[in-house]
Amino acid sequence: MITSDEYKKSLKKMRPNIYKFGELIKDVTTHPATKRTIEGHAQIFDAARKGEYKDILTTKSNLTGKQISRYLSIINSVEDMIANVRMKRLMFNLTGTCTGGRCVGFNAINAMWATTYDIDKELGTNYHNNLRNWLKDAQVRDITLSGALTDPKGERALSPSQQKDPDMSLHLVKKKDDGIIVKGAKVMICGVAASNEIFIMPGSGYKEVDKKYAISFVIPRDIENLTIVETRRPSDERELEEGFDNPVNIGGITQAYLLFEDVFIPKDRVFMSGEFEYSSKAVLNFIGPYRTAIGGCVAGQGDVMVGAAVLMARANGLSEKVFREKITQMIINNETTFGMGIAAGSLGKKHPSGVWIPDQLISNVNKVHVATLPYETKRLTQEISGGIAETGCLPSCKDINDLRYGDLLKKYLKANCSGETRAKIARLIEWLTIGSGVPGCMHGGGSPDGAKLIINAKTDIENYINLAKRLGDIKEDIKVKNIKKKS
Repeated sequence: MITSDEYKKSLKKMRPNIYKFGELIKDVTTHPATKRTIEGHAQIFDAARKGEYKDILTTKSNLTGKQISRYLSIINSVEDMIANVRMKRLMFNLTGTCTGGRCVGFNAINAMWATTYDIDKELGTNYHNNLRNWLKDAQVRDITLSGALTDPKGERALSPSQQKDPDMSLHLVKKKDDGIIVKGAKVMICGVAASNEIFIMPGSGYKEVDKKYAISFVIPRDIENLTIVETRRPSDERELEEGFDNPVNIGGITQAYLLFEDVFIPKDRVFMSGEFEYSSKAVLNFIGPYRTAIGGCVAGQGDVMVGAAVLMARANGLSEKVFREKITQMIINNETTFGMGIAAGSLGKKHPSGVWIPDQLISNVNKVHVATLPYETKRLTQEISGGIAETGCLPSCKDINDLRYGDLLKKYLKANCSGETRAKIARLIEWLTIGSGVPGCMHGGGSPDGAKLIINAKTDIENYINLAKRLGDIKEDIKVKNIKKKS
């Protein structure tokens, strides 16, 4: 396993192909737009070497028997799934933000481990062997792997093949003896700047007419004919600042558009190329563990928000007992998503390939909670903190340290602690509640509306009706006619 310094050196060696504001980013480890996400991901390598975190962040490879990063492992048991949830919570505790340049790729590996097994067994392909060989090598190299599912999609009422522009979803252009050529885009992809490689998955389930969109493969982040454009976020200006305006111990989060212009993928890195019947399975195999573990993600940042809110209360000269009800609710929110994740993992089952698939119903219920509860926690953090923690209500670090008037600002910022300390707490809370510290609660890992569709599909309402009928000794079969309303 490599060190954080070795990780950064591996990124420095890569071909520059990431742009932001029209500028080519030559070194992602030093450029202001990307260096914070690199630092956040680098903390994983440092933490993995500490005794108290080793069991969470590392595990034994089922391929080599050697100790590896958990982010490059196959989830083989309920214990592994629970460790995954705990790992996500820990990383938010340590970095304050998302390390999506690893978790999405991690879930993609496991999703396609099961999917390729099924494809090979039923169609006689060699995808699972491709994945196995690539993963063994990736573990040795200890790479950082991001993942990409989301396509531009175009008009949402139309399928990929019905779009005026076929590139609105990433698709197969040509099959060759030694690989495939693909074109299109993946959008809003997390942590790409921090990754060595990118694991591509189908963005949806497809029918035969759309089979050229059912593709999966893995590529080096700097592969030829791939252009990456980092998105702009409201906190961009803050991340260019120094001092406590840009808290030094917090990681960063990046999102990007991946533009594929006839990119060649070697055959041994291809895991699906037109097997449309398995595209839905691939997506479901992904969202199960992802929506299970994201409960740990938001709980981890919620832990930090509880701590920051209490710090601000004390800095203002108030006991946290004044805000006991609000703090209790924040804790309940955190433990609800975390506990739902543990439950989904615990009630899952092992796929014939050996990978553990969490309970789909509970994992999707968790996704709905993840799309609501963290926002309440953020609101409560701001309520406890007062106006100073809201954006625009605090002078910049540069002003607070200005030789002409900085001492006056510090004088008027002080309360039950120094003005500078109070300002640091306020800036941290701003980061956590409205800045880059906000994880993809609403749409990360899919929309809550999409999760509700799966919840309805996985719920046996007739079984519930029969339970009620038996207990109530109801014999009559009650039906309702579907009557169309006149327009």
